[in-house]
Amino acid sequence: MVEVTDEKPDPDDVTIRVVDSMSEIDATAWDECANPVGKASADFPYNPFLTHAFFLSLEESKSAVAETGWLGQHLVMERAGDNSVIGVLPCYLKNHSQGEYVFDHGWADAFERAGGAYYPKLQCAVPFTPATGRRFLVGNGEESDARRDVLAGGLQQVCTRLGVSSAHVTFIEPEEADALEASGYLHRTDQQFHWLNNNYKTFDDFLAQLSSRKRKNIKKERAAALEASGVTIEWLTGDQLTEDVWDIFYRFYVDTGSRKWGRPYLTREFYNLVGQRLSKDILLVMAKRDGRYVAGAINFIGSHTLYGRHWGCVEEVPFLHFEVCYYQAIDYAIANGLDRVEAGAQGGHKLARGYLPQITHSAHYITHPDFRRAVADYLENEKRAVEREARLIAKHGPFKKGGTMPSESET
Repeated sequence: MVEVTDEKPDPDDVTIRVVDSMSEIDATAWDECANPVGKASADFPYNPFLTHAFFLSLEESKSAVAETGWLGQHLVMERAGDNSVIGVLPCYLKNHSQGEYVFDHGWADAFERAGGAYYPKLQCAVPFTPATGRRFLVGNGEESDARRDVLAGGLQQVCTRLGVSSAHVTFIEPEEADALEASGYLHRTDQQFHWLNNNYKTFDDFLAQLSSRKRKNIKKERAAALEASGVTIEWLTGDQLTEDVWDIFYRFYVDTGSRKWGRPYLTREFYNLVGQRLSKDILLVMAKRDGRYVAGAINFIGSHTLYGRHWGCVEEVPFLHFEVCYYQAIDYAIANGLDRVEAGAQGGHKLARGYLPQITHSAHYITHPDFRRAVADYLENEKRAVEREARLIAKHGPFKKGGTMPSESET
């Protein structure tokens, strides 16, 4: 255990512990920092990926553990007087850059060619989950900004004490990125494609805002995936997520994961555990044909956002991927009054399906001064390229000219 203590000798002194297991952190204390007001607050949305249950499920299922290159190094900030937990930071010591979706392989190669050791590094993230959310989990009170700054400084000290090359805080909120940049972190941007709900009442309301060609294409794709193929769709959540359903979905996941990246990251036990602990926060979109499931996609439900994660299939059906992953997610978001759908990393093909480019943010603390300067120069050029690409893509978006565009786009 590493301890980092604030040097100010006053009653508000805090201690930061570094623990390697989520089991060492009280679940209620963690969740009060991560999602302090649950799903009730419009200003502080609930994010299921930040729950103690999600991280614990990754650990106990052996999906994100030392053996897979994810050694927990979670920061726990406690008030010195009573040891009450007032902030947490999910963090891992890693010897590779897999399962992160913010790619730094080029940085690692350059540093090691210059004689440095890039690994191990610290990764502050939700493993295998390219979804935006806070990482410095400090509640939402008046002291939250100050607590975040203390944790950010503590992370730098942990870097130094462990002798690692860097710390990477990925898929964070823009405000968090700005604050970390002011604390000496480098700010990196990228883009994803999100669907934004413009107060639509039905899917047809959404279609009405698209250009005629894009509208006709989506209707054609949906008809081919469903009516023409004989496929029906089921939404499963809560107690509908039985072990039999998870067995079926895991086969989809393994088949697609093996073809896409060689080895699926998540174990079967992960679905068992997260299905028990967060069943009301999970939506499985399952496609059935001739009485058997042939494809499915898993989504996690926040108070304002539907987070699409991964999908799989055992039969090839034209356009079924788009239907299960994108159009059904839009249907669900509209039906349940959600503000947006985050459909995961990459995928320019999502643009034609109504998903717009959105800027994503990460922050990076580099310990070696010369390497830091080189990365900073790279990030300046990359930022301009990301902004240019987002603007260019937006010009070719699916919405009709003069129509009402969703208002939250960061293009």
